[in-house]
Amino acid sequence: MVLLSIVVLTVFLTEVQEQSATAFAAAIGERDRLRAEYHARSAVNLARLLIASEPTVREAVEPIFVMLNPKGKAPQIPVWEFIAEVIGPFNDAAGAEGFSSLTKLDASTGENLGLGGPGRFEVVVVDEDSKLNVNVGARGDIISRTRLAQQLLGLMGPPQYSPLFEGEDLDGQLSDRQTICREIIDWTDSDTDLEPCDPSAAAPSSGVEDNFYQTIGLPYFRKNAAFDSLDELRLVRGVGDAFWATFVDPDPRDPKKRVVTVWGQGKINVNTANAQTLLALVCAGAPDAELCNDLAQASSFLSVVTLLRSMTAGAPLFSSPGDFIRTLKGQGMVGPYLATVGIKPVTFKSDSEMKKMVTTESKMFSIYATGVVPGRGGDTRASVHAVIDFRKASGLGEGIALEADGKNGKTAEALASEAGRAPTPEELAGIQAANPGGNLVYWRVE
Repeated sequence: MVLLSIVVLTVFLTEVQEQSATAFAAAIGERDRLRAEYHARSAVNLARLLIASEPTVREAVEPIFVMLNPKGKAPQIPVWEFIAEVIGPFNDAAGAEGFSSLTKLDASTGENLGLGGPGRFEVVVVDEDSKLNVNVGARGDIISRTRLAQQLLGLMGPPQYSPLFEGEDLDGQLSDRQTICREIIDWTDSDTDLEPCDPSAAAPSSGVEDNFYQTIGLPYFRKNAAFDSLDELRLVRGVGDAFWATFVDPDPRDPKKRVVTVWGQGKINVNTANAQTLLALVCAGAPDAELCNDLAQASSFLSVVTLLRSMTAGAPLFSSPGDFIRTLKGQGMVGPYLATVGIKPVTFKSDSEMKKMVTTESKMFSIYATGVVPGRGGDTRASVHAVIDFRKASGLGEGIALEADGKNGKTAEALASEAGRAPTPEELAGIQAANPGGNLVYWRVE
């Protein structure tokens, strides 16, 4: 009986121990997951603060730009390119060391820095206005669709890409440049007219949209609305793996190398766009230029732009859209250098139209943050992708001015305090709309 009791108790205790260990491990895992997520959330908020502080940084360095160009002004400074180093003191010891190496300051003397526990965060800020926005076609006007068509054809037009459009798609269809351009725009526009995707065409439409997707057996129609995510672009005719790797996302590990986006204000920031995007932009405004039709010229342009980007370490090259156009014409500070390496000057069809496609100030940003918490069985990770719109953001330290009751210049908090009440929902909505940290338009946690 004693031996039997020992056997029964042993089995019972083993089961209890196993259940307790499993529950404990699950609790530890959930704790680390939550901690990792909030490490990532902290990185997102710090990134928003850094981007919001850019006007202050620009004001500080403006005298230097005025010395170089008395008639100009300081362009936007891409402070987000140094995000990991700047917010390093709020990260782990390695992050603080990166901050010290950048600023020659000792972060260890500060108070309330670091994460206050084990773990770290990794953060990358991607300028969405440095990319070609395929959602411009959803705006509903012919001018926006025409500009998008020009940019798409400029992106796909150079001769080195011709082999991509000579074979059949996986569904056995032939899709040339104009077909893919048309399908991308028709996916987003709200009408049922077939987009000609020909900027020189006199007619705004070339017929009625067909039922292509149902004809080849796909279970969906054209959306006739904006893309919700970049992955949705894969549903469009002709957008296969080769097209995706060439024109959309050349390196999935580095979102900064993407060429296309579904967010953005519609203009391309020529100070932050990569070489391939700049070539597409130039060819959109000057499709007949030798740069867009000669492989050697295109290769030289891509190499030179990449080299200049590495030499300037993120510093802006162009103070205005007009400065960019003058440079491509062989003028300004950088234009003569392009001529010395064999890149011929570009003549745009319309300088004024080209200026409408170009900007030197970004307002839309993707923040990719990952929180990491080490554990005995490995690291626990949580990733956050946030897209922030700074178009209506107020400056740091600025009040949210209201026009109600003729009290211009007073903030919602001040008006509510004078009345001895809390802010109304309308006032709170105004505060949120003018958040110095921008407005959140997309949020995803993994």
